[in-house]
Amino acid sequence: MSVLPRSLLGSALPGVGRRLSEGEAELLRKYQDLLIKWQKTTRLVGSVEPSWVAENVFVHSFCFLVGLPEGTRRVADLGSGAGIPGVPIAIVRPDLETTLIEARQRRVSFLSTVVRELGLGSVTVVGDRIESLPSSYDARFDAVVMRCAGSRSEMLESALRLVRQGGVVVMSAPADGPTPRGAETLEIGAPSGLLWTFHRFQKE
Repeated sequence: MSVLPRSLLGSALPGVGRRLSEGEAELLRKYQDLLIKWQKTTRLVGSVEPSWVAENVFVHSFCFLVGLPEGTRRVADLGSGAGIPGVPIAIVRPDLETTLIEARQRRVSFLSTVVRELGLGSVTVVGDRIESLPSSYDARFDAVVMRCAGSRSEMLESALRLVRQGGVVVMSAPADGPTPRGAETLEIGAPSGLLWTFHRFQKE
């Protein structure tokens, strides 16, 4: 089993506001082990080196929690890929109903394996493109989170479809990029000193 870096275990974490519990750390280790195993045949993340995963998968995912409104109960991770940020969020916030939406079937298989092996009872995996989701998903969620890897304007339009009135979309953003119209910029620092930028949009 892989070992989590001490830097991840010794400090209060952004979005979590406390240190990880032993149970949470154990689930993150299991998740990391699955990433390492599947990475051999399917490129899921940029690296499986422990310190890279700790910062760029775990801590970065926790930062999305800073942007969630008080009272959030239902969260969708749109274009979830390897479960980022949805799986780490679900580990530290099992009170949330988290839906992982991913179109690529190999990644859907990975996500289903993660949910099963980690026993994430509050997580649902949806293997479909957002364009194909039935209307029952419209305005279902309090928040949508996503790491952007395509057209930001198109992804935002898709994400807003899923959010209720007054809900939010929180997406990762380049540190030196412009703030889109209607967005609030969040800059969130990690214990390591890294600083990440997010854009938050509220649905009127």
